[in-house]
Amino acid sequence: MLKEFREFAIKGNVVDLAIGVIIGAAFGAIVTSIVSDIFMPVVGAIFGGLDFSNYFLPLASNITATSLAAAREQGAVLAYGHFLTVVINFLIIAWILFMVVKGINTLRRKQAEAPPPPAPPTKEEVLLGEIRDILARKATTP
Repeated sequence: MLKEFREFAIKGNVVDLAIGVIIGAAFGAIVTSIVSDIFMPVVGAIFGGLDFSNYFLPLASNITATSLAAAREQGAVLAYGHFLTVVINFLIIAWILFMVVKGINTLRRKQAEAPPPPAPPTKEEVLLGEIRDILARKATTP
């Protein structure tokens, strides 16, 4: 059983998947930073200084805080602004991955459409070419 597990874990697909998950996590952190640090402030400025990440509805009457972090400390909240930010993160990641896959598919189609290189000559064709060359030389020599 241990041998089978080792064979499974060492297969290329599993290693590729693990690398993909690690790169995906790093890519997710980059996109989260782009959305929260660059994209959302611009959207907030366009819509009059809105900061979606602090939009919430208190679910308890004792919540008086104005920021999401402080409100969560006071009780239960419905953090719909944070949810909107996560949805925007997802849409950006999905769009970027769509564009990457589309580019890869375009390259694959171009590669599939390219004519295959001509086959190398067979041994018979090489020998016939040599015979032709010898006969041509004999015909030209006096």
